[in-house]
Amino acid sequence: MLDEGSVCRYVIFIESGLVRYYVNSDGTEQTNYFNKEGEFVCNYLSFLPQIPSDVNIQALEDTTVYVISFKDIQQFYKEVEHGERFGRLAIEQVFVNIISQVKSLYTDTPDTRYQKFISGYQSIAQRIPQYYIASYVGIKPQSLSRIRKRLAGRH
Repeated sequence: MLDEGSVCRYVIFIESGLVRYYVNSDGTEQTNYFNKEGEFVCNYLSFLPQIPSDVNIQALEDTTVYVISFKDIQQFYKEVEHGERFGRLAIEQVFVNIISQVKSLYTDTPDTRYQKFISGYQSIAQRIPQYYIASYVGIKPQSLSRIRKRLAGRH
């Protein structure tokens, strides 16, 4: 969907499917977000200024999408009543999610980050490979296995 170094030229709406956002850090993929049905996909840091992306976006399963180009979304904002409001509300949600995720990386234990992942992505957690979940939580897959065993023992 989007490769590092390419300019993000579209905002994508997922009708069906699942995607992940990741960066390459010294040869290691670090997953930093997931989107599913009914959500928008975009690397806004590339899309808004139309500069090369430092993020990769990958479909994790067959995905049906609708796309709108940068030029067309600017026209949408101008011509559709409340179009700019729609765009503002969408980007506000992205902002809140990112700030919450960054805060969690600095303040929460891996166990808590995993529990937040399960809570926030409950509807899709079974569709995501465990090594991507571990990467998102910021731990190795072996550590995720230990956390899952501990949590399963509590219930």
